Amino acid sequence: MKKYILDLKVASIEYVNPKNVLIRLTDDKPLPEMLPGQFVEVRVDSSPSTFLRRPISVHFFDRERNELWLLVAAIGEGTRALARLHVGDILNCVLPLGNTFTPASNPGERILLVGGGVGVAPLLYFGKQLKEAGAEPVFLLGARTASDLLQLSAFELYGRVCVTTEDGSAGEKGFVTNHSVLVSEHFDRISTCGPKPMMMAIAKFAHQASIPCEASLENMMACGVGACLCCVEKTVEGNLCVCKDGPVFDTNRLLWNDNKVK
Repeated sequence: MKKYILDLKVASIEYVNPKNVLIRLTDDKPLPEMLPGQFVEVRVDSSPSTFLRRPISVHFFDRERNELWLLVAAIGEGTRALARLHVGDILNCVLPLGNTFTPASNPGERILLVGGGVGVAPLLYFGKQLKEAGAEPVFLLGARTASDLLQLSAFELYGRVCVTTEDGSAGEKGFVTNHSVLVSEHFDRISTCGPKPMMMAIAKFAHQASIPCEASLENMMACGVGACLCCVEKTVEGNLCVCKDGPVFDTNRLLWNDNKVK
């Protein structure tokens, strides 16, 4: 896909909880097409100490409103600067970058989308795509506590939402890998994004259950085009750049499963 460098305007910005902010971006011209799983590299102009762009997943793409949504965890100086933006501010973005989740291949296909923390971000747009294709997405979302769960009402527009929290304050208590839906229902595929230990555990479950699984990796990505080599991931094919060859990988290509790493 063709890549663009665009000065996008902040259409709205809101904190969805004390640590995470939803930024809606727009432009006077139609935004280029973006696919679930892709990301943008954002220039942080309001932080003098932030020299590199920040990679942010495409949370949602609203063609009718000509909006790109970014869900940002304000945890570092760069992302905290993004959280201080105001309506009308300009954000320079390189987009769209990376590959995409595998779209639905058959109507009625049951696909489990597993997310943790701000890693839930790319799963919303993917769920919308799956539902429109006639598939049945089911979301399994995990967090430490109820207040850390993100965008539940938005996810519910596109599929059933299952929840885990580590303290039991919402949904089932424990990690996503403890949720009863994994053993009580059958899924044709699994897609996941979130903390690496969580994704590795989901990949192990999928491997043992012979379920195809994709993971969207969150390695540090400075350039977005495979030039700086800071996002390299070891795979069965050798070292690959997550920004250029991913961020979405079939987990059988990664050195995660028991038959590859002891």
